[in-house]
Amino acid sequence: MLQSFSKSLKNTCQNFTKCLNEWGKRKIPFVFLIDFLAQKPVFWRLDEVDPSEVLYDFNGFSNYKTDLDSELNPEFNFRKNPISFDQYQPKFNYVLKNLKAGNSFLVNLSVPTPIETDLALKDIFKFSNAPYRFWLKDQFVCFSPEIFIKIKGNQISSFPMKGTIDASFPNAEKVILSDPKEAAEHATIVDLIRNDISIVAEKVWVERYRYIDPIQTHQKTLLQVSSEIAGVLPDAFDGEFGDLLMKLLPAGSISGAPKPSTLQIIKDAEGYDRGYYTGVMGYFDGENFESAVMIRYIENLHGKLVFKSGGGITAKSDARSEYQEIIDKVYLPFAHVPTPVL
Repeated sequence: MLQSFSKSLKNTCQNFTKCLNEWGKRKIPFVFLIDFLAQKPVFWRLDEVDPSEVLYDFNGFSNYKTDLDSELNPEFNFRKNPISFDQYQPKFNYVLKNLKAGNSFLVNLSVPTPIETDLALKDIFKFSNAPYRFWLKDQFVCFSPEIFIKIKGNQISSFPMKGTIDASFPNAEKVILSDPKEAAEHATIVDLIRNDISIVAEKVWVERYRYIDPIQTHQKTLLQVSSEIAGVLPDAFDGEFGDLLMKLLPAGSISGAPKPSTLQIIKDAEGYDRGYYTGVMGYFDGENFESAVMIRYIENLHGKLVFKSGGGITAKSDARSEYQEIIDKVYLPFAHVPTPVL
């Protein structure tokens, strides 16, 4: 879990739900973070954010000014030290046992991977090629490709990601889209998100189903499968973003279905604190609201860096493939640079 925030990060408004509701109604811009279990949300009015402590770039909505003279050293070091397959397999087996017992249909299983790099967390933020980025001084950096929800006018949209493959794999796009396990996993998440959105929206539909997005890493290109679910908010919504978020969290794509029993399985299987990893970060600019799931996340734990990553497990999952996926997701999203020293 994160260390205590400095005084400059504290907010005069103390209640997350109440404050976001009030700011939304009054059209006061803000940014926020909320952890996986929604126990330690952090939130700021836009005029309270100190860029020496906090940097964010949410799809172009940013307090970071690009340093055109700053260049990434192509000889940077990056080494990942994942747990062994023998350490991963009991976690996987526990999840699989619960899936076969009917306690869940889909479980997102994650693990922490120690990493070594000569890059500072702020450097990773600066050079990351990702649509949603957040840096909290001395504590973590997140460079997420996954939207949680967007609200524009009275329309709400969600974009769950589920399914990843190395783009260099022969016929990679066809392989992942035709894989029965991947199809079943994605269908489960889309159904879950559609049900979640229906809690806050009067009309819900699937706008796009299983489309491909390429994601560039410092070593390879990955293909990520996503869908878009949309809905119409009721006239009575009135900018109550705090209430809306609490009804939708945790994000279905990084927990599973059904949520209550799946969260217990995750707690028992993982055996560590996710903290802000797989939480949600976002902003409101006075008119539009946009947020992202906090995946692709590096945390400073007592002076050591840990990269947290995971993947969805179904009854049809293969342990070796899932193990490889969590390793593949440990990357730096730097485009057009030579392979680092490993």
